[in-house]
Amino acid sequence: MPELPEVETIVNDLRPQLVGRRIESLQLTRDPAIRARLVRYPSANAFVRRLRGRMIMSIQRRGKYIVMPLDPPAGEQNLPANGGVHPSGDRVIVHLGMTGHLRVWEPEEAPVKHTHFRALLDSGVELRYDDPRQFGRLVVGTLDELIAARAFPARLGPEPIHGDLTEAEFERLIRARRRPVKSALLDQSFLAGVGNIYADEACFRAGIRPSRWTHRLTVRERRSLYAAIQDVLENSIAARGSSIINYVDGFGLRGSNQEKLLVYGRSGQPCLKCGTPLQGTRLAGRGTVYCRTCQR
Repeated sequence: MPELPEVETIVNDLRPQLVGRRIESLQLTRDPAIRARLVRYPSANAFVRRLRGRMIMSIQRRGKYIVMPLDPPAGEQNLPANGGVHPSGDRVIVHLGMTGHLRVWEPEEAPVKHTHFRALLDSGVELRYDDPRQFGRLVVGTLDELIAARAFPARLGPEPIHGDLTEAEFERLIRARRRPVKSALLDQSFLAGVGNIYADEACFRAGIRPSRWTHRLTVRERRSLYAAIQDVLENSIAARGSSIINYVDGFGLRGSNQEKLLVYGRSGQPCLKCGTPLQGTRLAGRGTVYCRTCQR
C-alpha cells in the first residue's frame, strides 16, 4: 500500500498539472459493482454531477490521502479563504488502496487495464485512476459530510514530517499509549501516513524491537524513534518512494527506495549491520521483520 512518501511524491508530481484546472467531463467505469466499491460517497452519479465543471484549487496530502479542494459550485457566492480554498467547501479525496494509480495522461493514450475513472481537464489532458485490486476509493464532499458518512477518518494524527510534529509532542503521544510500538505506528490516529514498510524501518534504525511497549521506552529510545521516523520518511521521499508491489509516481515511474530498505521484506536474510538472520513475525496483524541482535 502506498504510504506517506509515495503519496507525497504523487501529490508533488500532480500539483503543477492539476491546480487551477477545470474538470470538463468525467467517465466512471460502467461496471456497477466496481463503481460501488470505488465511489464511497456520494453515489456514483452524484459524484459525477458534483465534479463536472469544478476547478481544482489545490492538491494536498493528509496522511495517506490525496486531497483536492474544489472551487464553489456555479451560483454559490462562498467567499474563498486560505489562499483561495474555502474551508468548508467540497474536496475530492483519493485513497490509493493497495494498487491504485492517479496520473495525468494525454487523451489519445489508450487507457491501461483496470482504468475506472477518467476526467478531462480544460488543459486538454485527462486525470485517470486505475486500480487492479480495487481497494482504493474516491469521495467528494465537505469534510463534515465525509466524516459523518464515515468516508474519511474523523481523527488523523499529526503529520510526522516537515516540522509538523515536535519531539515534545511525539513524546507526549507515545507515553500516553500502552501498546506495542509497531501497533502504535500503524495507528493513523497516532501518526498520519506511517504504514508497514516505514514502521519496520524506523524501529530498526532506532534499535527498538517492534514488540516493545510504548510506555516502557526510555527517553533516549523515544528520541531515537522520533528521529528515525522522520529519517526514513524523508529519505524515501527523496528516493521517490518504494516500489514494492506496483507503485509508480505521478509520471508512471518506479521509485528507488525499495533498494535502500534495511529490514522490510528481508526476513531470513542477514542483517546488513551485524549479519544475524533477520526474524520474521506477525505483529498488529502485519508481517514484521526485525534483528534480534541490533534491536532491543
